[in-house]
Amino acid sequence: MALKNDCFALPSGVSWTPVDDALADLRDRLSPVTPVETLPLGTGQGRVLAQDIPAPISLPPADNAAVDGYALAHTSLTPEGEQHLALREGRAVAGAPFDGMVGNGEAVRILTGAVMPDGTDSVVMDEDVERDGNAIRFGSGLKPGANSRKAGEDIRAGNIALPAGTRLGPAELARLASIGIASLPVHAPLRVAIFSTGDELAEPGEPLLSGQIYDANRAMLLALAKAQGVEAIDHGRIPDRPAAIASALGAASRAADVVIVSGGASGGDEDHVSRELSRMGAMALWRIAMKPGRPLALGQIDGVPVFGLPGNPVAAFVCFLIFARPALQRLAGAAWPEPVGYPLTAKFSAKKKPGRTELLRARADGTGGVEKFRSDGSGLIGGLVWSDGLVMLDHARGPVEEGETVCFLPYAGFGLT
Repeated sequence: MALKNDCFALPSGVSWTPVDDALADLRDRLSPVTPVETLPLGTGQGRVLAQDIPAPISLPPADNAAVDGYALAHTSLTPEGEQHLALREGRAVAGAPFDGMVGNGEAVRILTGAVMPDGTDSVVMDEDVERDGNAIRFGSGLKPGANSRKAGEDIRAGNIALPAGTRLGPAELARLASIGIASLPVHAPLRVAIFSTGDELAEPGEPLLSGQIYDANRAMLLALAKAQGVEAIDHGRIPDRPAAIASALGAASRAADVVIVSGGASGGDEDHVSRELSRMGAMALWRIAMKPGRPLALGQIDGVPVFGLPGNPVAAFVCFLIFARPALQRLAGAAWPEPVGYPLTAKFSAKKKPGRTELLRARADGTGGVEKFRSDGSGLIGGLVWSDGLVMLDHARGPVEEGETVCFLPYAGFGLT
């Protein structure tokens, strides 16, 4: 479904938007844009469920043994002393239940996974039992229901096995297979077109001309997008020419469900992305109270959302993780992901004024502490390589002193390895 033309519009008078407010706005305004299709279970890896999946059966379907041993009724046991039970002929194995009733004072051989025979509710383990002809002996203390799994212990018939918005991985596919689901209603993969802008950019492998730098953002953003389970489409690098950028935006919006552009997102003389978005469709320039990555251009072309990220690599990286990543997940039909963070002790000090969120490239030291990269410069890609996460200093926080507690967001929590 297409988004509203004013989806990204800011309220009148808004200038600098706190990160939490901007994220809440995005979460409220975005909805899935991909069509729904039905696939066989075996091809569902990485797809997003489009509907809740109720369990058609309970799991386990019946009470069953958790160990190899002997099934019995707990009422057959005495509170103290050695237990003696008559052993019935036959046995219960997975796929071949015991045919008959086990009476009081009796036991029957049972193997792991077998349905508990009628008349039994507990299992005594092999290693606790001595065989004595057609009887078994074991000590006291076996608890009611010991070593047995109850029917519906994992899930009961009619309950939701997986909700809509779940991205399917090995565990989720196993869950669905275990309750007999053979086909899945899923969203089609979200198609994300990515291109870079800038006259100064050169393609890696080509010689650099005077004043040029290699285009690092495109390779980075393509990899970041692929890590989110979407189909990333490379639309190249585009010079700082209004006509070229307009053509690239049009082609990308026709080829994809979402467009991500790096560079040209602010309001400078050569920031043509913002101006062309305004001319071609709906555009809002969000000034986020965040460092790095203040300008964030959000627009639409014929209902296709466009994210204009900063040109500095670190700012583009951070803006993608904080804003584009959850937006892509939502547009793909998945649940809105919250950042995964945990408290660590700062092994650094940092200047900060209240009034903006700051994200520092950081590395956990494995002993409960975290260090920050030597520089906060937005062009130093080495800090991304050195770090394994971000320290998030929230909007209201002031300076950080060494030894204080800070919030660390590991890159693994963003789906990166």
